[in-house]
Amino acid sequence: MLKPRIYVDTSVIGGCFDNEFEEYSNQLFEEFISGEKQLLISDVVLFELEEAPESVKGILYNVPEGNIEYVFLDEESISLANVYLKEGVIAVSSFSDARHLAIATVERADVLVSWNFKHIVNLNRIHLINSVNLKLGYPILEIRSPMEVIYGS
Repeated sequence: MLKPRIYVDTSVIGGCFDNEFEEYSNQLFEEFISGEKQLLISDVVLFELEEAPESVKGILYNVPEGNIEYVFLDEESISLANVYLKEGVIAVSSFSDARHLAIATVERADVLVSWNFKHIVNLNRIHLINSVNLKLGYPILEIRSPMEVIYGS
């Protein structure tokens, strides 16, 4: 059985230290560590983590290299992110969120996981994102919170 490829944005990593989100963020990372799921990490996430405390960065160090797939912002994902912005799917002030969504879409992630309910994980936004994806020939991107993708939940 293939492991699900899960793109996580920075909110999931930071969620490991947030009272509201730590239970499910940490459970998800346990599944990455055990190899039940494949972690997709982008250069955008790594850039956002540069100024984070060492404890937050350390979450990634616990995941074995074989369970991480590094993905990158390239011309195709930049172009898709720009369409999200141009179409008003994502606000220009949230261009980083558009980049996360575009990378996950272009890389054919099985799911993008986030705690960002305002700009990413909400039904209206998911419909708008996927309408753009379908119009441009991309598959539908599953977008969920960590709570929805951990095993045993």
